[in-house]
This record gives sequence, C-alpha cells and structure tokens, in this order.
Amino acid sequence: MTDALTDEALHALKGNNAELFSAVYQAYAGQVLGYLTAKGVPDPEAVTQDVFLAVLPRLDDLSGGVSGLRTFVFSVAHARMVDEHRKQSRAPEQHEFEADRDTRASESAESAAMELLGPGEILKLLDGLGEDHREVLALRIVAGLTVEQVADIMGKSAGAVKQLQRRALITLREHSVVKEYVSS
Repeated sequence: MTDALTDEALHALKGNNAELFSAVYQAYAGQVLGYLTAKGVPDPEAVTQDVFLAVLPRLDDLSGGVSGLRTFVFSVAHARMVDEHRKQSRAPEQHEFEADRDTRASESAESAAMELLGPGEILKLLDGLGEDHREVLALRIVAGLTVEQVADIMGKSAGAVKQLQRRALITLREHSVVKEYVSS
C-alpha cells in the first residue's frame, strides 16, 4: 500500500500546521479507523479523533519522514486502543433492564393502612363522626374533590368545609384504633 503523503510533501508542509495536519489526517485517518475497528474498540471514530488530537502538537518535532510519521501515528493509535480496552475491562458490565424478571416489590402505604384498618373498622370510625364530618371526609378524601367543590355540594362556605375537615381528622386521630396504627 502506498502512502498518499511523500517525504517531499511532508518536508514542504513543515511550518504550515493547518495544511500539514490536513494532509496527515487525510493520509492516515481511514487506516487508523480501520485498525481501531479491527481491534474491537467500542467507539473507533471517537478514538480516531483522540489519536489525531495527540498527533497534532507533535507534528513539527517528528523526524524520520513519512515512515517515522506513520510509525508515530500508529503507536499513538495502539496506545489509545490499549487504553480503551483497559477502560472497558474496569467498567461494570451493562445489561438491559428486564421488567418481567424484577421480583422486587413493596407494599403501598395505602395497602398497609387498609390491612391494619379493614373496611369494617373504617366504617366504625366514621360512624363516630357527625353527619357533616363524614360527608366532608367522603367528598374530600374518597371522592378527591376540592374544598370549593365540596362547599358547593354541601351549601357551605369554603372556610366552613376546611373547619369541618380539620375537626373530623382531629376526632379520628384521637380514636384508639388510629392511635395504635400511627404508633406502629
């Protein structure tokens, strides 16, 4: 394989770094990319760029003509290839997440509360409240309505609904079953 870059062309380009680098890159980039690909580098394009970034500042200092330049370029390419393989060997092995194989599970807070306070106990707790308190809790917590929506339904002001909800929750917190659950 003949190089497109000759000793004469290399000598003529000395001192003109932009043209020298362009000529070196055109002459060897494809070969370096092929070498890195053949050696199993995961991202050969990026490593090729790294090779030429390392070569660029040393172009004026090189001796040995085209043969010395070629040797230098491929010695840098080889060093970068070794670095990449070392980096890959130290990196943890990556695997795709498989949701159907994930056996981890945790119970929701709602499920835990429902186990401790079954529907019958909840109804007993609510029976201990006044009609307005039960209605506010049912509309706010169970139905998920806003304070304003509950106020419209009950024909009360938003402030009255907030007070009813606050008093209902205080009454529930004072009940022995709820105290037992909160302390668990």
